[in-house]
Amino acid sequence: MLRALQEGKITRVGGDKEISVDVRVVAATNKDLLREVEDKNFRLDLYHRLSVILIHVPSLNDRRDDVPLLVEHFLESVCAEYGMPKKTADKEAMTALKNHQWTGNIRELRNVVERL
Repeated sequence: MLRALQEGKITRVGGDKEISVDVRVVAATNKDLLREVEDKNFRLDLYHRLSVILIHVPSLNDRRDDVPLLVEHFLESVCAEYGMPKKTADKEAMTALKNHQWTGNIRELRNVVERL
């Protein structure tokens, strides 16, 4: 992977011919990669090759004011997906959803909305 990113070339396992590749990698993690490098769990050279453009997206717990908008969006899409009339969440439900600890972030929120 390092060679493909740096030089634009790969060699198949067991092969001896270089193959030119033109790739872009979009990667995401919930880990602090610099800490992982310090702990010897991630290679520094790979970190530098992947960290060309960094976008930090705060967790849902850090942006609770987004929950109502996301809930409305998920309600609309889930109802459309199942051919159901549009549903709404009342104030108490929205407060409970805003106060929940979202360890799974937006995926978890969508799944909760779908179950409800």
